Amino acid sequence: MTMSGAEMKRVTAAVPFEETDFVKAVMEHSDQLYSIAYSYLGNRNDALEALQETTCRAWMKRRTLKDSGAFKSWLIRILIYVCIDEQRRRKKAVPTAAEHMQEAVIHNSTESMEMQWALSQVKVKYRHVLLLKYYNDMTLAEIAVLLKKPEGTVKTWQHKGLKQLRTIMKNRGEWDGQ
Repeated sequence: MTMSGAEMKRVTAAVPFEETDFVKAVMEHSDQLYSIAYSYLGNRNDALEALQETTCRAWMKRRTLKDSGAFKSWLIRILIYVCIDEQRRRKKAVPTAAEHMQEAVIHNSTESMEMQWALSQVKVKYRHVLLLKYYNDMTLAEIAVLLKKPEGTVKTWQHKGLKQLRTIMKNRGEWDGQ
């Protein structure tokens, strides 16, 4: 996504305080944003790139934010969309052997890789709740606000997601001859 010179001038013509405040606000949540991106993408470089893309999209769309108190959830929502876009892109691209082996071998134990695989099999809306709850320590109330769903719906998705995950892990054991 490249911008023309006119677009770049319009985006950067903001008041300096606004830019400083925006950067401070993003940096305040950067650890949690990184954690969420990593839980979706499973790769440090991709997570950092997702953060960068999220910051860029948020900066360009900053005037659409109606309630500054909702900045964090707005930013996380943008990040989730960026991560989903990256996951879709990955499905279309065929990784080279070097890309496929690069980070997974270094950072993931067998159990972690099995859990990542099992989570990838869970229905997407349930996976979102499980990742945010168990990998990013968000409360169900926070997840409900973030996903713009009633808390009861989020609880149901958590329950159904955990049930799917248990079934997947149980069946995996049967496939391995365990």
